[in-house]
Amino acid sequence: MTDQPMVCAFHPNRSTTLRCNRCGRPICTSCAILTPVGYRCKVCVREQQKVFETANWYDFITVPVVAGVICGVGSLLTSVLGFFVIFEAFFVGTIAARAVLRVVRPRRSRYFRWAAAIGGVLGCLPIMVPTVLLLLIYSPSNLLAIGMSLLWPGAYLVIAVGFLVANI
Repeated sequence: MTDQPMVCAFHPNRSTTLRCNRCGRPICTSCAILTPVGYRCKVCVREQQKVFETANWYDFITVPVVAGVICGVGSLLTSVLGFFVIFEAFFVGTIAARAVLRVVRPRRSRYFRWAAAIGGVLGCLPIMVPTVLLLLIYSPSNLLAIGMSLLWPGAYLVIAVGFLVANI
């Protein structure tokens, strides 16, 4: 048996005494990733993470559509409810999250939150954009009116999308 020092599988110029506890590859300290069961190499960690990504390509279309439709329908009430839109936003965000999870029931992905957030924001925009455009056309110098007209729709967007993302 030879007494040659081990070298990292990914950095051949670095000597090491560490091995991946899954595949046995020699790894240096910069390649070692600490997991609850010991140090693993980047390849083994990436393979383990792939097990949890079970989403299909069409899930990234359905998730923003479902989130956008539900958040958009809820945003139609923002001009009527005023302050109470804060309470409505909690319910709409939670309902949207449950609908998204029901649509993609057995599948999961770490990117579902991003897709749902994008859909939720895009769903809320149709109620906000015409208001801003009308105010810019009729009173472009009155920025305070534009800001105040976006107060409750903006609060709704932040709260509803926040609850949507938090519940996925």
